[in-house]
Order: sequence, then structure tokens, then C-alpha cells
Amino acid sequence: MGDGDCRPLGFLIGLPFALIALVISVIGAVIWIIGSVISCLCPCCCCFAGLANLAVDLIKLPIKILRWFTNQIPC
Repeated sequence: MGDGDCRPLGFLIGLPFALIALVISVIGAVIWIIGSVISCLCPCCCCFAGLANLAVDLIKLPIKILRWFTNQIPC
């Protein structure tokens, strides 16, 4: 058996969770767009910059979940 023979199993197990995270990332994208517009209109509101950073983390969530599940399968 090669090094990566069981890695697709981790991908398949993590796929449903990644799909849920994909929906959450779409919500994060909407929050990021709204936060960016508001922070451009009122630059004194630094809390919207933190909200935009949280939204970017939500957008990256599906990839993080798939990588985590893939790395959990011992080979």
C-alpha cells in the first residue's frame, strides 16, 4: 500500500461537514461584504474590521475542515 491510499477516506468522511461549512462560508462572505462597506463609510468603527476578519475565517472554514479530516486518518 502506498502512502496516500487511505487519504480519500478522510476526504469522504469530512465531505458532509465541509458542505455545511460551505454554507457557513457563504454567510461569512455576506458578512464580510457588509462589514467592508460599513467600515469604508465609517472608518472610525474598528469593530467592523474585526467582524471582517471573522468573516474571512468563516470563508476559509471548508478547506480547514477537509484538511483536518484528511490528516486524522492514520496511514
